[in-house]
Amino acid sequence: MKLVKKLMESIREYKKASILTPIFVTVEVVMEVLIPFVMASLIDKGIEAGSMSVIWKYGILLLVLAMISLAFGTLAGHQASIASCGLSQNLRKDMYYRIQNFSFSNIDKFSTASIVTRLTTDVTNVQNAYQMLIRVAVRAPIMIIFAMVMSFSINVKISLIFLATIPVLGFILIWLAQYVHPYFERVFNTYDRLNEVVQENLHGVRVVKSFIREEYEDEKFGKISQKIYKDFAKAEKLLAFNSPAMMSAINVCLLAVAWIGAKAIIVSGNVKGVAGGLTTGELMSLFTYALQILMCLMMISMVFVMIIIARSSAERIVEILTEESDIQNKKNPVTEVADGSIEFENVEFYYAKKADKPVLDNINLKINSGETIGIIGGTGSAKSSLVQLIPRLYDVTGGDVKVGGVDVRDYDLETLRDSVAMVLQKNVLFSGTIKENLRWGNEKATDEELIHACELAQADDFVQTFPHKYDTYIEQGGNNVSGGQKQRLCIARALLKKPKILILDDSTSAVDTATEAKIRESLYHDLKDTTKIIIAQRISSVQEADQILVLEDGKIIGHGTHEELLKTCEAYSEIYTTQIGNQSIRAGEEAAV
Repeated sequence: MKLVKKLMESIREYKKASILTPIFVTVEVVMEVLIPFVMASLIDKGIEAGSMSVIWKYGILLLVLAMISLAFGTLAGHQASIASCGLSQNLRKDMYYRIQNFSFSNIDKFSTASIVTRLTTDVTNVQNAYQMLIRVAVRAPIMIIFAMVMSFSINVKISLIFLATIPVLGFILIWLAQYVHPYFERVFNTYDRLNEVVQENLHGVRVVKSFIREEYEDEKFGKISQKIYKDFAKAEKLLAFNSPAMMSAINVCLLAVAWIGAKAIIVSGNVKGVAGGLTTGELMSLFTYALQILMCLMMISMVFVMIIIARSSAERIVEILTEESDIQNKKNPVTEVADGSIEFENVEFYYAKKADKPVLDNINLKINSGETIGIIGGTGSAKSSLVQLIPRLYDVTGGDVKVGGVDVRDYDLETLRDSVAMVLQKNVLFSGTIKENLRWGNEKATDEELIHACELAQADDFVQTFPHKYDTYIEQGGNNVSGGQKQRLCIARALLKKPKILILDDSTSAVDTATEAKIRESLYHDLKDTTKIIIAQRISSVQEADQILVLEDGKIIGHGTHEELLKTCEAYSEIYTTQIGNQSIRAGEEAAV
């Protein structure tokens, strides 16, 4: 019930269409039920009696009933389409809105492939089921009730045949639902894995081809496809019992009606009103009602099958809709960041609650507003995890992180994140022009501001070489620009925010050292009031910083200036020696040449 209630919240502006559909269907059904009744009178009073006036009278009435039925059936189909398509639209919108508000930990819970499957395949399944529910699932019971009433008014004995069929078919449907649902549940989870493989393959297609791994990828895809096939086949084998069971019931009912009805006509001598007897017209009506009832039962079974399939999809959709973000605003959040000062007090952080080892352990750090902080450390030292706590992409497990003297959990999320700009190593450019991508930083930025930001990021020079300059179209993922150009455009985009805190997470790794030095110089001179945090692999990138942190296994093992760390931190000294030594060797080789 909770499942249905949650889904129905997404109907909203399509309530009218959802209500009108059953109303139109009811009118359609009433007309269809009246047609066999009128037809019986046409046969008995017109054709059997040989009265043309009666034939014309009932013939015109039949035509009118058929036209009304057709008109309301068309209207019902139209409104059902509007309601179901509207529901799917709102479901996708609600899910997408929910996902946008997820924290990183929430997103980690659902894979990208799983989210895509839920937004597409699962929503489509629910859409189809809803359309059938408001139309077919309404039409069928109403038709059965009306047809049963009319058939009982003609002959009670024969009508009891229909009543005996319903519990048998109901038992079959319940049995199918119980055994088939787990298979569909498993299938849709496998769909997630299938989409994941496809995404991974497409993103890494250059690697696949360079290592000649096409056959391996084909085999991996084939195994997952085979698993989906097997689960679907098992489910469909069970569902296959539905159709023969229904057809058997229909055939048995029709034979019983024909047998008993024929005997009743003989008893009555085809004279209306004889006790226990039937006329030809009444038998024809009963045949029609029998077909209507049994076809409606067939429709119900089809709806039931669709619901079984959609149930698994609905559960997966509701998982997204009911997922609460781990990161929420307080009731009266702080809406202004005073400055770019940062303080870590006894910070502890786990990605997973049940993890054996913390990602960050006992981090104590104070950064003054406007300072430049360098962070260096090996792979897996938790450099990125540390800075992601500042804009609350994750929340600390223990301790406090303060920005501008205020705990980050007390800030309005939008206010906090608007004051912090992050440039990642693998930052993303979206399909659109360079201008459109840059204005993610400030949608109201002027062309002059765009150019100035690009000059600081050393991006203006290469942008000016493009035929369309800042109106150059960027393909999805920024595939038509180099890695270094992409990074510089991302830095420019971040600068347009005019943040109080700028975080560069290895964001110049694809840029040559000379260009990197120019970017650092621009940041030092033009962003004096902005706190700058630079994560790097090269010591040359951070050695001029006011403070340098050395991280190892989520702990600060060194903290000070470049000169201080050379004396006090063995790990830093080793990295410096290794890098400077390699540079000297390369310089010597170049001189020899």
